Amino acid sequence: MTENNEKRPSDEFDIPWKDILEIYFPEFLAFFLPIAYEGIDWERGFEFLDKELSRIARESQVGDRRMDKLVKVWRRDGVELWVLIHIEIQGDRKTNFAEGMYVYQYRAYDLYQAPVVGLAILADEEVGWRPTEFCYDLWGTKQSYHFTSVKLLDYPEVELEQSNNPFAIVTLAHLHAKKTKHRIEDRYHAKWRLIRKLYQSNFSRQQVISLFRFIDWVLHLPPELDNRLNEKIIEFEENQKMPYISSIERLGEKRGEKRGEKRGEKRGEKKGEAKMLMRQLQRRFGAVPDWASDKIAKAKQPSLEEWGLRFVDAQSLDDIFSEKA
Repeated sequence: MTENNEKRPSDEFDIPWKDILEIYFPEFLAFFLPIAYEGIDWERGFEFLDKELSRIARESQVGDRRMDKLVKVWRRDGVELWVLIHIEIQGDRKTNFAEGMYVYQYRAYDLYQAPVVGLAILADEEVGWRPTEFCYDLWGTKQSYHFTSVKLLDYPEVELEQSNNPFAIVTLAHLHAKKTKHRIEDRYHAKWRLIRKLYQSNFSRQQVISLFRFIDWVLHLPPELDNRLNEKIIEFEENQKMPYISSIERLGEKRGEKRGEKRGEKRGEKKGEAKMLMRQLQRRFGAVPDWASDKIAKAKQPSLEEWGLRFVDAQSLDDIFSEKA
């Protein structure tokens, strides 16, 4: 049970990182590993090797690697190449991290005879932790494996603000999520600035929506501030005549809740809060047990709002629903 709780902070960012990487893989490499981006023949496309990665993970036994991605690309000279990407979200130092990168690399080569390029994205908060090599030297035998590590903390916010690459926005959102972990009002303002930036960066409608989903996940707000932000988004888009974000399901529901509130439909408002909380719990903790569903269904508005606030820093369902919290 303790092990699962320890992984919860990582789980908070796993899904949005995985999703955004798959949507914008070329932009991902252009931002984090430009030398690889320049060497790839993008006209031939690329392929995510999920089955191959699963086999490597089963046989490697080097711990949890659910954030890894293995991608097949082609170099400009026609050679097939594999790119192994590991995104390390955990905030603590991992003593066997470099070993895990090495094991994945040699297992991939052993199983498929394909060269593997290693890239680690370190999204933790430990400035001095920068693994780039696994090596040993014993009785005349030497082994050394080097891979590229990118530390999100190294990117100056000024440069990120000036970049039009989607992963500048992704990196900014992640850094703001770390910095504003216990400062909800600051998180609200940071989130609003990032959302406005989406419209100032010449992104397409679909890019705006995809990046908003990432921002919305990692910069989670309690219901009161979330509602305030939704109103600002709707007003902003109406003024700009660019109904991108407000057209998606999440804000469509919130607009419906606002109309219901104006008509005095307090039941609709309570139902919306309960539905939102259930979705948040499902996305972070998986299936919600019956006892928690019953508490939400029977709860009054103040309790729903309180649980929504606790959700921001909660690492388990008990943290949210505990009477002593």
